[in-house]
Amino acid sequence: MNREQTFITQCKKKVLSGQKITADESVLLINISDESLQFLSDAANEITRAFNGNTVDVETLINAKKGTCPEDCMFCSQSGFYKTGIGTYKLLPPEIIVDNAKKAKDSGAKSFCLVCAWRGPTEQDFEEIRKIVEKVNSEVGIEVNCSLGFITDNMAKHLKKLGVKRYNHNLETARSFFSKICTTHTYQDRIDTAQIVKENGLELCCGGILGMGESRMQRLEFGLDLVKLDPEECPINILVPQKGTPLELKPKLSIGEILRTVAVFRFLMPKTILKIAGGREVHLANDQEKVLLGGANGIITGGYLTIGGNTPQEDFQMISKIGLEA
Repeated sequence: MNREQTFITQCKKKVLSGQKITADESVLLINISDESLQFLSDAANEITRAFNGNTVDVETLINAKKGTCPEDCMFCSQSGFYKTGIGTYKLLPPEIIVDNAKKAKDSGAKSFCLVCAWRGPTEQDFEEIRKIVEKVNSEVGIEVNCSLGFITDNMAKHLKKLGVKRYNHNLETARSFFSKICTTHTYQDRIDTAQIVKENGLELCCGGILGMGESRMQRLEFGLDLVKLDPEECPINILVPQKGTPLELKPKLSIGEILRTVAVFRFLMPKTILKIAGGREVHLANDQEKVLLGGANGIITGGYLTIGGNTPQEDFQMISKIGLEA
């Protein structure tokens, strides 16, 4: 065992004993050499199994309101600022959403997330969402999560009463990089919304996107901010450049950078559901299993907001193949 591997082992033992690694230790971990990267992934996997068992959390989502968003997030094809050629539609009828929830449940998914492309719901929008959640609860019986943008304290209280388990609101990236990918709202706006979610008893789903041009150290900065919010779930997306957006020509992030980031996030958040999400099929291809054996313990299956993905059958086969369960 070399010096790096000894250090990784020391950090692993620290986490397994219930202690937190320091910011300085996390800097050393994320800058570990390529030669020790597999050792880091294996250690992250051991932490995952110790705190989360062998289960992979499988979720599906529906783009319940698509496009024409008034925010200028530069990675997003649904922003009304860019000509991306995607189809758009207003909030889907309850019947279509319920039908999709039934399909999600039948496929074996544990949860179903309603996602809407807007800054945040109006009172009228929220009333429609409330009716939809009630209908899914009564007719399907699957765990319902929501991603509705910026919400008020009162809205969070209502979602909790409706039985919504988890609310997604991503930080997207590091504070020091945020202004380079969005100017229509601030990083603090996102922090504030995440805190509203937590204060009203909803579980917090909060993550972001890797590969938007941020540095390795900014990815760590992002992870350290997530630790402060203590999310129950953290979706890790990898940028799939979308035609017409300012990031359409961004080069792909290497598999090594993805693996080291996921592994270090696991050291930082040992009990959180680390969900490898959008972009895994594009960037990882046949190496998706490595992430599920390197710190991640959740996936989104059946496609994303504007791009396709693996079928549930493909994903469940992959999970079984590596000795895990859904």
